[in-house]
Amino acid sequence: MPRKFAALLLMSCFWLMVSCAAVIIGSGVGVGTYTYLKGDLSRSYNAKFDKTLDVCLSILTDLDQPILEKTTDGAKTTIKTKRKNTSPQTITVSISSVDWTEVSVRSGVFGYWNREVSQQFHEFIAERLKR
Repeated sequence: MPRKFAALLLMSCFWLMVSCAAVIIGSGVGVGTYTYLKGDLSRSYNAKFDKTLDVCLSILTDLDQPILEKTTDGAKTTIKTKRKNTSPQTITVSISSVDWTEVSVRSGVFGYWNREVSQQFHEFIAERLKR
């Protein structure tokens, strides 16, 4: 009986590891870690909320992406925009702590999320926060 239990436990652990909805992607030394969950690509930045939000807004301006909707509750701001190819993009900037901010980017439409575009937006954020 203990062998069957051990085998079942091992199979359950393996199943949980390979079928987890969240995928953690290491993106190189010093670049950071992304979390990809149901179309949202999230990353934490060692920067204050206001600075990170300003960087996101300036990137949208430089990419000529119009802000269709911007909502805030003080601790979190959500920006809805459209890319040049008219696909939607949603950026959520939220306070993690005093000096840390989490940014979540969702690009594309339901079922056709574009992780590469979201990751590129995060690369723009990281580059501008270094300045």
